[in-house]
Amino acid sequence: MSAAGLALRLDGAGLGYGGGAVLSGVDLEVTPGEILVVVGASGSGKSTLLRALAGLLRPHAGRVLADGAEVTGPSPDRAMIFQEDGLLPWRSVRRNVELPLGIRKVARAERRRAAEEWIGRVGLAGYEDRLPRELSGGMRQRVQLARALAGAPRAVLMDEPFGALDAQTRAEMQRLLLDVLRDTAATVVFVTHDVDEALLLGHRIVVLGRDGVRTLAGATREQIVKEL
Repeated sequence: MSAAGLALRLDGAGLGYGGGAVLSGVDLEVTPGEILVVVGASGSGKSTLLRALAGLLRPHAGRVLADGAEVTGPSPDRAMIFQEDGLLPWRSVRRNVELPLGIRKVARAERRRAAEEWIGRVGLAGYEDRLPRELSGGMRQRVQLARALAGAPRAVLMDEPFGALDAQTRAEMQRLLLDVLRDTAATVVFVTHDVDEALLLGHRIVVLGRDGVRTLAGATREQIVKEL
């Protein structure tokens, strides 16, 4: 059984780089097991917010919390998926997927079993021994998804993971993501600039727009665009 999803929270968080503020006074709660989509234009602070939840960026004001405990750095409980797949080019598909399990010192036989299960679940059975250079962009993103989920994280933080894919491959990856997440309890925070993608994937949508951070439930495309 999958571990319960993390409750994530930003409590009056001020986020930025080198003393400059990108987002100020952000209050946001993500409930365990939900898919929260953050949408906004380029430069609105979407990736900054995600990096703070991942523990890659410390707030200069307020707090970032996971299950009520302050986030002070990265954790295996919070997996990050980027637009660039970040696969190790010298490792096979199987060995890339095994990576988070190896870091956790999981026994070799169990690593292999879990990796092959997830490789199959993302539709790449038969490609276990291929290197990343032998795969298409969409296939590499499938490997990245399998690698993230093989470690059984309690939250998955996704930074425009399908943004570089062509329209058909992107639609396939969106369907795959929804299908795979049905079998996990993980909390998901998904960043995108694509309103249609946000509407397809999100249980709730947060808009980083002209008036700051707004949470919308049951919003239409027109309402979201108006907030941007």
